[in-house]
Amino acid sequence: MTIEECYEKIGGNFAEAKERLINEKMINRFVGMFLKDQSFAELKTAMEAGDREAAFRGAHTLKGVCGNLSFTALFEKASELTESLRNNDSEISEEARVLFVNVEQAYRNTVETIQAYIG
Repeated sequence: MTIEECYEKIGGNFAEAKERLINEKMINRFVGMFLKDQSFAELKTAMEAGDREAAFRGAHTLKGVCGNLSFTALFEKASELTESLRNNDSEISEEARVLFVNVEQAYRNTVETIQAYIG
């Protein structure tokens, strides 16, 4: 699998990533670093604990990382969740819980695809 095929499988925008990160060597470096990013783990822990503020921070961070890497599909799902968690309620809404499932599925697809690409 090529890096372009990896981006296609995760619903990313390789051309945009190449504009931002200049060349494939840098893209490969940062795509590999994504696997070490802890924002999804923090988001999941916060969702399970019912901690809306921590879940918001995790979703917002994940959104930013995905935006920088042009992981469009995961970025869009993380953005929706971020907005759902942005309110001042102390509890996590049912809508946010449903959106989290979508984020989790997209995250798994992204990680599994990157792992297959890296080998």
